[in-house]
Amino acid sequence: MSNPDQPYFPKTLQEAIVYFADPERAFAFAVSLRWPDGVFCPFCQSAENSFISTRKLWKCKGCKKQFSVRVGTIFEDSPIGLDKWFVAIWMTANCKNGVSSYELHRAIGVTQKTAWFMLHRVRTAIKAKSFDKKLAGIVEADETFIGGALKNMHASKREKKGLGRRTSGPRAGKAIVMGVLERDGEVRAQVIADLEPSIRRQFIRDNAERGAKLMTDEGATLMTDFVHQFINHAEEYVRGNVHTQGIENFWSLLKRTLKGTYVSVEPYHLSAYVDEQAFRFNQRKSTDGERFIRALAMIPSARLTYADLTRAE
Repeated sequence: MSNPDQPYFPKTLQEAIVYFADPERAFAFAVSLRWPDGVFCPFCQSAENSFISTRKLWKCKGCKKQFSVRVGTIFEDSPIGLDKWFVAIWMTANCKNGVSSYELHRAIGVTQKTAWFMLHRVRTAIKAKSFDKKLAGIVEADETFIGGALKNMHASKREKKGLGRRTSGPRAGKAIVMGVLERDGEVRAQVIADLEPSIRRQFIRDNAERGAKLMTDEGATLMTDFVHQFINHAEEYVRGNVHTQGIENFWSLLKRTLKGTYVSVEPYHLSAYVDEQAFRFNQRKSTDGERFIRALAMIPSARLTYADLTRAE
């Protein structure tokens, strides 16, 4: 028997679907997760409030404003029930190769457009916003290139990117993602503008402790504030403990997600998909239920409107 004083957390997707099918139970779960120490006003932080049970709202006695458990979260202004939102969060957090908007729309009974918006809201929530500490110990750094072959690019897109017909090379026109991985630990990854050495060095310094053992390929410039060792991939992939196999494993997972599940990703949305894969990778040692709770814990700090989402570069 479970302790009645302890909150119940589903351990499988089936348990989550059954448990959250009850709107009252889903509402109580959301409230207990957002305000474990008691409800307080998200506008003035006052704990003095009255609950309007018929509308599932609270009225603050301080600022006199009304608020719900959805205010300031990815659920705000959404007509979609919490039961469907929780399933979307579970699938995003736990499907190793991601979940497409078409798959989600069939699974929970919403339109594909709505499912796409929901998934981007979830990605906004689980984005790695800040970290308690920098990566330490043995740290691997590398970059990868995301995008299709230049020969398949439409002339208008090629012109927009400033690429001529004679532009060549397998990396031409592709987006660049830089990553730093603590061996057997977490990864930090983000889209960068170009391969300018100063940009790559700053990214490493922002995410790794000074003095860490830094492993890169021969394309990187020497960084004297780290114990920097190189591996020349033209000759070898591993030399003792000198390699970048860990970060390359993350790249393989990311590309499998982009090519196999999402297929076509616009450049200005790429960072959201990188954040999604980084979240799953960093929580890889957790159970499905633990990843779900971790994702839900980040919900109150996120807000995304459809106008912001669809805004072009």
